[in-house]
Amino acid sequence: MLDSKETQYSLQEMGKMFPNATTSLIADSDYHFLLAVILSAQTTDKAVNKITPALFDRYKYPIDMAKADPKEVAKYIKTIGLYKNKAKYLVECSKMLVENFNSVVPKTHKELMSLSGVGRKTADVVLAERFGVPAFAVDTHVYRISKRLAIVPEDATVRETERILMSKVPKEDWIKSHHRMIFWGRYQCMARAPKCETCPLLEICQEGQKRIK
Repeated sequence: MLDSKETQYSLQEMGKMFPNATTSLIADSDYHFLLAVILSAQTTDKAVNKITPALFDRYKYPIDMAKADPKEVAKYIKTIGLYKNKAKYLVECSKMLVENFNSVVPKTHKELMSLSGVGRKTADVVLAERFGVPAFAVDTHVYRISKRLAIVPEDATVRETERILMSKVPKEDWIKSHHRMIFWGRYQCMARAPKCETCPLLEICQEGQKRIK
């Protein structure tokens, strides 16, 4: 297991390779960003960005989406996974924003997670990206990298992974570290073909050392 110092060292190395790592989702408002994050579940940001311009142009505000038929919304997002369920989430989430929050995206975990289609990871991402609230969202890349580098135990849950990362990384570095790990997972330490031979973290990555033997 990597200790706090080793964990922070690994994140610094990731930062050297990806100094400009940030969210890839494109949105022009807090509301549209929330929708984009909901849509991004089990789908790439690139795929989401392809469909959101037309979707956002049609549904500019929560009240517009709240009055929509999910089947109509589904037509705009049918190229991404789970689009029928996501269409329902977008409509229900928008209704709740209108009815419970005066059409304003809330700024607390509890309130965000009360919205349809919003889980802990989605809430973390929205809080960090739109409101600058320190959070360490654990997506599939962060989860995989945390285990491969032995930052967390192999049997750690997503929630446990989040807690361990938050304990090993200074609070002021949570947001940028989250982005660095995502970029690392996308372009360096991919799920099926990680670039272990050229990895600057090979000396502290036992899994990488096993892979190249």
